[in-house]
Amino acid sequence: MASQTNNTDHTGNHLPGAEKMYHESPNANSANATTNGMNRQMTHEEHQTALAASRFGYGPLAHVNTGQSDRLPAFGGEFQPGLYKNVSERKFANPAPLGLSAFALTTFVLSLINMSTRGIAEPNIVVAIAFGYGGLVQLLAGMWEMAVGNTFGATALSSYGGFWLSFAIILTPGGFNIQQTYIEEQGITSFYDAFGLFLMGWFIFTTILLIATLRSTIAFFFLFFTLDLAFLLLGISYLQRDAAGEVNVPVHKAGGFFGLLAAFAAWYNALAGIADDSNSFFIIPVAHFPWSVKGREMRKQKSDRATV
Repeated sequence: MASQTNNTDHTGNHLPGAEKMYHESPNANSANATTNGMNRQMTHEEHQTALAASRFGYGPLAHVNTGQSDRLPAFGGEFQPGLYKNVSERKFANPAPLGLSAFALTTFVLSLINMSTRGIAEPNIVVAIAFGYGGLVQLLAGMWEMAVGNTFGATALSSYGGFWLSFAIILTPGGFNIQQTYIEEQGITSFYDAFGLFLMGWFIFTTILLIATLRSTIAFFFLFFTLDLAFLLLGISYLQRDAAGEVNVPVHKAGGFFGLLAAFAAWYNALAGIADDSNSFFIIPVAHFPWSVKGREMRKQKSDRATV
């Protein structure tokens, strides 16, 4: 069979027909690989090594659907928690890394302030980031996810973009006077209760998204798991206050810690979506769950090889 060139997209996924051609070939050596910028045929030993590495989300076949399906496995870099259509014919660039990066930076700064890093207690600096980057840019990324047909990505990125915009509106000093109105009319505790309920609502929403990532990758699941805990702990810190009626500082700092983990997890998934064989020396491992479609495929292939 003649060698087929340019059979991978920007994430290392095979273009339509590439994987099928490999499976239909009577010789495993017909699989193609890219080495030192030149296309050549991957040897059988190289392909078996790549398949073994992809089981742990690493290597040139890490983000490839190795079965007969024309759909690709879950990948946080595309903000896809399940099988999704091949993106080789997509007219838009991948908007997920942009949305993930906007979320990560805004969450990173706020989480450090929640942990009282360097004695900073007021989140005023976050208002600017929440309006410009975490809010507007992430909302736009969510709309672009809708344009490329990613329902999960559109729902998550647009919603968290809305979260940051609403967060900025609440805390804008001297602007909307939301916090000040609560304090003047009912006292600071009423604002704490209202803000705690606001955060608990986002905890519920994040739990819904977390459920949808249970069959994706460890990196993608970890992002929503840590974010879910951050919302929960921050909400509790405002609702279950200390003896003086102030925010529960230890719980608040714990929420900041999990928010920090969520920020780094978002950056990690963003890097996985950006890095490919055109700009990186390695593919970012994302580690598929054993019970995911990709994990089951790899177990089946391992079992078939053991039988042979």
